[in-house]
Amino acid sequence: MTGPDTEEEILERDASEITYDEQLYPARPRRLRPRANLRGGSLRRSFSDPRSANGLNPAYIEWLVRQAMLKDADVLSRQLSGQPSMWRNPYARPDARRAVGISDVWFTAYPISIMTRPGESFLAALAEPELWEAFQAIGINGVHTGPVKRAGGIVGWGETPSVDGHFDRISTEIDPAFGDEETFRRMTDVAEEHDGIIIDDIVPGHTGKGADFRLAEMAFKDYPGIYHMVEIPPEEWGLLPEVPAGRDSVNLDSVTEAALAEHGYIIGELQRVIFYQPGVKETNWSATAPVIGVDGVTRRWVYLHYFKEGQPSVNWLDPTFAGMRLVIGDALHSLGDLGTSALRLDANGFLGVEKSAEGLPAWSEGHPLSHAANQIIAGMVRKVGGFSFQELNLTIEDIRDTGVVGADLSYDFINRPAYHHALATGDTEFLRLTLRTSLELGVEPVSLVHGLQNHDELTYELVHWATLHKDDVYGYKNGEVTGAELAESVRADLTAALTEPAADYNLVFTTNGIACTTASLIAATRGHETLDSIGDDDVAPIRDAHLLLAAFNSWQPGVFALSGWDLLGMLTVPRSEVADLIAEGDTRWIERGALDLLGQSPEATKSPSGMPRARSLYGALPEQLAEPDSFAQRLRGMLAVRAKYGIATATQLDIPNVARPGMLVLVHELLDLDENGVPVMQITALNFTDEAIEGTIHSESLPPRATVVDAADDTEIGVVDDLRSFPISLEPYGARFLILRREEPEPEETA
Repeated sequence: MTGPDTEEEILERDASEITYDEQLYPARPRRLRPRANLRGGSLRRSFSDPRSANGLNPAYIEWLVRQAMLKDADVLSRQLSGQPSMWRNPYARPDARRAVGISDVWFTAYPISIMTRPGESFLAALAEPELWEAFQAIGINGVHTGPVKRAGGIVGWGETPSVDGHFDRISTEIDPAFGDEETFRRMTDVAEEHDGIIIDDIVPGHTGKGADFRLAEMAFKDYPGIYHMVEIPPEEWGLLPEVPAGRDSVNLDSVTEAALAEHGYIIGELQRVIFYQPGVKETNWSATAPVIGVDGVTRRWVYLHYFKEGQPSVNWLDPTFAGMRLVIGDALHSLGDLGTSALRLDANGFLGVEKSAEGLPAWSEGHPLSHAANQIIAGMVRKVGGFSFQELNLTIEDIRDTGVVGADLSYDFINRPAYHHALATGDTEFLRLTLRTSLELGVEPVSLVHGLQNHDELTYELVHWATLHKDDVYGYKNGEVTGAELAESVRADLTAALTEPAADYNLVFTTNGIACTTASLIAATRGHETLDSIGDDDVAPIRDAHLLLAAFNSWQPGVFALSGWDLLGMLTVPRSEVADLIAEGDTRWIERGALDLLGQSPEATKSPSGMPRARSLYGALPEQLAEPDSFAQRLRGMLAVRAKYGIATATQLDIPNVARPGMLVLVHELLDLDENGVPVMQITALNFTDEAIEGTIHSESLPPRATVVDAADDTEIGVVDDLRSFPISLEPYGARFLILRREEPEPEETA
């Protein structure tokens, strides 16, 4: 008589046989069965066991292993290995136009800020057919859920909350606060029924301090290989700071960092300290408290974290390749089991780190290992039929080089601060410089995700100009400046325009940027010192400026992305309502106020996750879609023009000089051919000021004698003259989508 089957025996027997359905999911495996589906309720049981939570307790180790992402990854990978579906897709090269062709207008969600019906989860709200009907009416065909898997950490037998908006992942399981896996799958089905897709996240650079990190601290098997962590011998513990009571680690100051580097334990200072804050994060390294290992040895470790102390960095070149296995397993779970079509690679530019020459910071940005790791991740995603986009705020060359073999698309960190600067100053000179530089260096707009607001701050680090090109000279404001001076000037302009008249509602976020919503940004440019000063008569100009920014991002090649904060015109929440969240300097919480997309919870003051409700200027989507002049209804018309002419997959030809400082002109060649068999040319003309503009558009790319047609109403507004120019008028915050119709060639004379 045999005993009960072990978990491994069950997994081997019940592993899904992957089939292929060309009609529904070409070249993609059907949903897998991860270990979580076989665990039942045993893994999520509540422990009140008084036994010790350390490496000497086998029950504790077993409990951690059952939750570990690395263990899940090993099981998931075995289900795909040797399957024919793994060879049906090209995967070596990114394909931006293929990705854009699958989905080109994205709604960017932020789980903790979405208000739902009483008792309804975030994922259930996103699975509502009514919501997808509204999205489909507007022209949205993709939803990026944001991170919804369990995040934060584990201390003893209990979990601790996320320290970075769920970007400190500790499990492949859906966080119960947001729903469950079945609801996630239903959401992907509802999206497909409305011609849409779901986009999930993976975080290849770090995890939270969950089971994997705790097992690494206890030197369990190959778990230390997941992280950049170094064991410090007891005789050298004098180099390490004491860990305060109630903490499990402490950040190193620069003196300790230098001492450990001098002793050969760590590589020391990196190129920059992200989220730098005196007394909180002065370096990228932290030391753990003493931890008892599975072998009975007490250890202290020093570990790398590019971001917060609770986000230990993944080591992509450890001999165990444990970190790589963990990340790839997480990606396969989202694509193979949850049914997503694409993944965002969060902060994927920090996957390699190497000691530099004596006296220089360690090489941590633009490292070749980051490129190689991104190729592996993105190649695997393409191999199972999906696509990926990267959030990489580095130089334009880094974005280009990483994208050569890595993600299919990149977030537009290049032009995002520049179009905010154009609106803040009424001058598009810096925006024209960023657009031209991007083209010159080989980053075409079709490869970018052009976004309005997301969960992060308005980034103004301007890494391209402030780092690699800090000594290069640029023409700017009728003079010459270095890249470093240019970055400093733009940052000063943004800070002055967006925070000084609006000190109570837009806040600087460390050295990274400004915490604000799109609507509160516009309010500051219009001189509102307080949000209470925004009355009913002030909404229309804010809406018009908001639509101008939407036109810039959507009337050019690539993906257009916007959030619920954009759709509803949300303002920031008073700092007093998120005082506990911003206490340590993370001011971004003021911009993450709760919002009610469908107006289903009018009496609620908070989201289910506890975010306070922010003020909406535009109202819920159903009421907006019933009003012809609302933000959502006018956006609908804008996106209809985008879809009709296929601007998403076009080629950008020129960013010409302009007749007025507040003008911006983009010239594109569409994939469609006109009746003469010649590619159709399109022009996006924008006015970044609140005053009407009369000017001239001139570009060497324009064909003489072509008729200029406004796509909004198909009216002819002029003819391109022999100098390749034509006159244009733009209303305050005006945006025009123009098509050029060339003369029909004269018939050839016959003899």
